[in-house]
Amino acid sequence: MQTPLVLTVLGQDRTGLVESLARLASDHGGNWLESRMCRLGGEFAGILRVQIPEERRTGFIAALDKLKETGLAIAVRPDSRAPAASPGTNLMSLELVGNDRPGIVRQITAALAGRGVNVEELSTECCSAPMSGEPLFKAKATLLVPEACDLQKLRQDLEKIAADLMVDLRLAPVV
Repeated sequence: MQTPLVLTVLGQDRTGLVESLARLASDHGGNWLESRMCRLGGEFAGILRVQIPEERRTGFIAALDKLKETGLAIAVRPDSRAPAASPGTNLMSLELVGNDRPGIVRQITAALAGRGVNVEELSTECCSAPMSGEPLFKAKATLLVPEACDLQKLRQDLEKIAADLMVDLRLAPVV
């Protein structure tokens, strides 16, 4: 029987780090299912989902503990995965671009949570604006919106925040 596990990995970025994780999963008869990984400020941050044969789970976790000796912080949890989009929910995308300032993520996510909307994925970055060089904030999110959520009111909430923050915001169904 296969056991699904979710791992989070944090540590100083280095060549071969992802390969060492992939090798451990493979060496323990596992299968790499999905992952999101990136380099942020010189640090490696990753989350991944693997399946390991139940009888090899203990050995896999022990091997991960040994990998921690290289300075990585690794957390392992059982996968309690719920279906991504269940009946009664809609997937939507949210894109935001504007001058950077503190509080953008807090204000947007507070409006989403207030309407019962779950953030499934979120990617943000700060970069230089093409003409002015001013700090520009960009965000892309995938949202799980319950059918009971009044989309018009959600749009109004988000548009009010966008106007206050002077950012461009687009909310659209995922097709």
